[in-house]
Amino acid sequence: TRMAVQVAVLPSPRCLFDDPIQICVTGLLPQQAVTLRARLLDESGELFQAHARYWAGSSGELDLARSPALGGSYSGVEPMGLLWSLQSEKPYKRLAKRNVLTPFCVDLEVYDGHGDMSRLLGKCTNERKFLGEGVKRISVREGRLKATLFLPPGSGPFPGLIDLYGSGGGLVEYRASLLASRGFVTLALAYMAFDDLPAMPEVLELSYFEAAVNFLRKQQQVKDTGIGVLGLSKGADLALSMATFLPGIKAAVSISGSGFNSFIPLQGDGFTLPPHPFDLGRIKYESGLADFREILDDHRDPATWCCRIPLEKSLAKFLFLSGLDDTNWKSDLYCRDAVQRLQQHGRKVEFCSYSGAGHLLEPPYFPLCQASLHKVLGLFVQWGGQWREHAKAQEDAWHRIQAFFWQHL
Repeated sequence: TRMAVQVAVLPSPRCLFDDPIQICVTGLLPQQAVTLRARLLDESGELFQAHARYWAGSSGELDLARSPALGGSYSGVEPMGLLWSLQSEKPYKRLAKRNVLTPFCVDLEVYDGHGDMSRLLGKCTNERKFLGEGVKRISVREGRLKATLFLPPGSGPFPGLIDLYGSGGGLVEYRASLLASRGFVTLALAYMAFDDLPAMPEVLELSYFEAAVNFLRKQQQVKDTGIGVLGLSKGADLALSMATFLPGIKAAVSISGSGFNSFIPLQGDGFTLPPHPFDLGRIKYESGLADFREILDDHRDPATWCCRIPLEKSLAKFLFLSGLDDTNWKSDLYCRDAVQRLQQHGRKVEFCSYSGAGHLLEPPYFPLCQASLHKVLGLFVQWGGQWREHAKAQEDAWHRIQAFFWQHL
C-alpha cells in the first residue's frame, strides 16, 4: 500500500502575497517523473498558469527549494518559480489585485509523467492574502482626497507612507496593503482617472498632495518623525516633487521614474513646473505595442531644464530603482541623471539598477507583465523585462524599499 501523494505548502498554506513559501511533495515513487502546475483565477475570471517538470528524489520526495526544474515555465532551482512564472493564455494580461480584502488562491497540482498531464496525483491550495492579521482598511474621502488608509494592528506609532502608482490612474491598493501588513501606516492615493478625477488632468496641484501628507500626519498611529513617499513611473516623479516642495517628507522612493516633471504641469504655490517637452508622434510601434522611449526631447538639452525637479533643495533621503530592460521609458538613464545631480550637490543617494528587469517593478511574486493595455491611453504598451531576472529584482527591491523606510523614518 503506497502512501497517497501529498502536496504541502510550508510553513503554512495561508500567507501574505509577498511571503516566500516552500513547496514539497511526498509519497511519490523514487525518481518518478512528475509535472507540477500552478493555477490562479484572477478577479475578472482570467486564468494564469505555470508548470514545471521534475524528477522525485530517491525516497519519493520533492522539495522545490532543492530540486531543479527540467523545463516548462522555468528551469533550475526556483523555490517560487511556479508563482513568478504565472502567465495568462490571452496575451498582454497583467495580474493585478483590485479587492485587497480577498486573497488570491493558487492551486498547486502534481501530475504523473512529463507528458499530457492526464493523471492528477495530488493537489493543495495556497491562499495568498493582501491584508495581514488585524490590518484595517479605511476608505478616505476627506475634502478632495480620494485615498485608502491602511493601519497596522496596535497603537504604534508606526512610520507613515504615501503610495502612488502611475499614469494608468485609479486607486491602487495592493502595494499599500502589503506595506501596512509589514508595519507601515500607508495611504494609497489616487490622483487621476478615478471617480471624478480626470483621466488626463490639465494640471496637477501640489496642494492636493499636501492635503494627503497633512491627513496622514494627523493620524494618531503615525510617528511624528516625518513621512515617506513611494511612487512608480509617473507616481515616481510626483514622489520626488513632494519630497522637494512639501515640508515633512523625510524619505522618497522612485521606481522607474525620472528627475523631471512628466506629461502634466505641476502647480505649486506661486510657481508651475512644466512637463518635459514630448511628442506622441515619436511613439514607436512594434507588433502593435507602443514604445514611449523616444517621445521626450533630449533631457541633456538646457532648454528642458526648467522641467527638472530641483531635488538638490530637498532635505529628504532618496532611493532610486530602475530596470535595465525597461522598454517603456528610459528610466535608468533618467534616474542616473537625477542621482548625478544630487551627488554634484554633495548628497548621498541610494541607487539600484537591475539587469533584465522591466518597467513594472512590483511587490515580489507578481509575475512579469511584458505588455498590457494602458487604461488612460487606450494603447497596448510594452513594459519589458526578462522573467527570472525581473522576479529576482522584485524580491530585492521590496527588501530595499522597506529597509530604506525603516532606516529613515
